[in-house]
Amino acid sequence: MNVTLKGEPYETNAQAPRVGDDAPSFTLKDLNDKEVKLSDLKGDVLIISTVPDIETSTCSRQTNTFNDEARKLKGTKMFSVSTNTKAQQQEWSRTKVLHSSILHDKDRLFAKDYGLYIDNLDKMARAVFVLNKGGQIVYREIVKEMADDPDYEAALSAARHEEAELN
Repeated sequence: MNVTLKGEPYETNAQAPRVGDDAPSFTLKDLNDKEVKLSDLKGDVLIISTVPDIETSTCSRQTNTFNDEARKLKGTKMFSVSTNTKAQQQEWSRTKVLHSSILHDKDRLFAKDYGLYIDNLDKMARAVFVLNKGGQIVYREIVKEMADDPDYEAALSAARHEEAELN
């Protein structure tokens, strides 16, 4: 899959899963080293936001925006995933009130399984996935220009729609 960073083309390791696909399983750790497994989250609507580097302005803004929106969503769990180290993520979140989980993909397994890994950069492409309560992808955005923000409202609207389905 092709993406760009400031106009420079890069190739991810594979195609990302599509709308209608079951989300690939994952096990990641949060900032407290607690394991977060997709299999444990069935029954919840999920937003999974991926960023190349939480320490850059666009990635920080994306993580902040989804974190702020997480407290407004009633039946949705929000996760931000990056290849940053736990220490980098902890430093970023030090002054924040977290309403979402920050997960680190130390081994790049999530990035590779989701077709988002960019070997030349050793980073993950910017993307947003919304999963329904059964773990199927109901919304997917792979941001073509990694310096750009995702369509926040489209992802949040998809999550709200899934929340409504639960009621």
